[in-house]
Order: sequence, then structure tokens, then C-alpha cells
Amino acid sequence: MRAMVLEKCDIIESNPLKLTQIDRHEIKRPNEILLKIEACGVCHSQLHGIEGDWQDIGIPPQLPTVPGHEVVGKVVEIGSGVTKFKVGDRAGITPLLEACKDCNYCKEGKEYLCENSTITGESFKGGYTEYITVVEDFATKVPESMKSEYAAPLFCAGITAYKAVKAAEPQSHKKIGIFGIGGVGHMAVQFATVSGSDVIAFSRSQNHLEVAKRLGAKDAMQFSENQEEFLSQLHNKHGFLDAAIVFAPADVVTDSAIKSVKKGGLIVIATVGKNPNFMAFEEKTIRGTLIGSTKDMEEVIQICSEKNIEVITETFPLEQANQVLKKLKDSEIEARAVLIP
Repeated sequence: MRAMVLEKCDIIESNPLKLTQIDRHEIKRPNEILLKIEACGVCHSQLHGIEGDWQDIGIPPQLPTVPGHEVVGKVVEIGSGVTKFKVGDRAGITPLLEACKDCNYCKEGKEYLCENSTITGESFKGGYTEYITVVEDFATKVPESMKSEYAAPLFCAGITAYKAVKAAEPQSHKKIGIFGIGGVGHMAVQFATVSGSDVIAFSRSQNHLEVAKRLGAKDAMQFSENQEEFLSQLHNKHGFLDAAIVFAPADVVTDSAIKSVKKGGLIVIATVGKNPNFMAFEEKTIRGTLIGSTKDMEEVIQICSEKNIEVITETFPLEQANQVLKKLKDSEIEARAVLIP
């Protein structure tokens, strides 16, 4: 099968992904299914892995590798013990390819925190190729009515957005600020809105602000690194936020988000950065978040089907993975890019 293989971490401008013929994955265990990939989303975190930004934390854990961790495809073969799927069904895979199912995290329904998990796209089983195998318990059914290029980003950006909104404890007319309206943030705006919350979106990009308003945000405000000015404008217009969700990977944004929330409020951080300044006496809660469980993924698919959540995508052929990642690096992708094998 064709695959975009990473032999060595390097800047994306050097075209480090090489189109290669590799052995097609085969079912090796009775509880596995084989998917013919129909679409794979392109995530910014994969760019960090490809360029070597995260080698100090062990990503990628091995080379060569095949990136890609938001996958949708058709079941073309099933193992002898599979009961959840039949040939012809459609299914998707999140970054969580597999977990141990025996540890306390797994038993609590938080399998995404498992210390012995296998991450899609960090091993040779990534989605920038034509076929992939997965244990049936870690695949989620995708309805026939849902297009693959729509569904693929749901399996990383979608579940990340949904889980972050869930962590913000949304409720009717709760003021939730969403900082960063890109591939993940534009979905979070919608998940928070359908929960009944009043969403205020923040971005440096005027285009992203317009997108947020179109998708249901009560207001959309330009973010400024002049913190005093930014907070003054926010407080004059809306007062303090009840909660904030941070998707923008910049420490100044996280710091401003914390200061924008009322005493006793909640800040959900869905990005990587330094430990923010935190005044304990204000009784604010700072909470991290990471993708979600298989149950969360099923809820995402259901909500997107019932509420017509919009996913803004651009599609490209598999062979253009390097060029697409360069576009992502240069902020030339409006929301989510999707590779089609």
C-alpha cells in the first residue's frame, strides 16, 4: 500500500515525508478489523512530531513512522471474534489506537490516560496511508450519511473540542470564552452553543472571528497581547467570564484567559505551555484536558449528526501531505485539512 513515511524528523520545507510502498496491514488478532482508509485529517500536533519539536518527550517514539491520527474508512475484513462491526460498515479511529483495558484509568472509562496506550500516527500504524487495523473496541461507527472528509476531523479536533467544552461544565447562559478559533476552536464554539452556553470567541484573526459569529458565538473579540487593554475591553463589554477554554498555543493567551475569568471560575487548558501564573486566593480552577474516551467519541458522532455541527475542511490527495503541512504551518488552512488516499 502507498504511505507517506517519515524516516527522519526535519522541517516540513525539506519534504521529510516520502511516498513509499509498504506492506499492507493484516489482521493478527481475532478482535481486530481492517479499514480501507477513506480520509485522514491533518493535525498541527503531527507537524510538531514530524519537525522534531517533541523529541524530548519521546514523540515520535520510533522511526520510520507513518503519521496521521484522525482516520475514517470502510471495514473490509474482520477478525474471527469481532461482534461490533461487519464488512461494509464505516468506522473511525481517534489518536488512541489502543489501551490496556486493565489499569485504573481504563476501568474508570478514562482509557485515553492509560500509561500503556498505543497512539495512532506515532507508530507505523498511522493514517497517511491506505489501510489500517484496529481493535474493534477502539473504533467508532460512522453513519453512512456522514461524509468521510467531514467525519475524519471529528476523531481528533472534534473529540478534543467536545471534551474541552465538557470540562468547562457548560450550562444555560453560562459565559464561556473560547481562546483560539481554528481547527479545534470552531467546533468548540458550536458544542458550547448547543449546550446553551453564551460563547465569546477570541482570536487574532478577523476571519476566524467572523467564522465564530456565523457558528453561533454571542460575540467575537480581537485578542491583543496588550493585556491591560484587552481585559479592559472585555470587562467593559461582558464583565468577567464564568469559564474559559484555551486552544491557542501561546502563554500570553493562557495568562489572559485566566485573568478574564471570575473568582471561583474555571479555566480549561487544551494546549502545551509553561505553568501559568495562578492566584490561589481567587479560588479559580485550572483544568487540563486530553482527547476523550470511546464513549465521548460516540457522543460526538451523535451530536454532530443531530445538531448539524459544521466542520470546515479542505481536501487534498495523500501525496500532497508535505505541502498541506506547510500550509498548516503558514496558517493558510482555515480550519482542518483532510488527506484522501
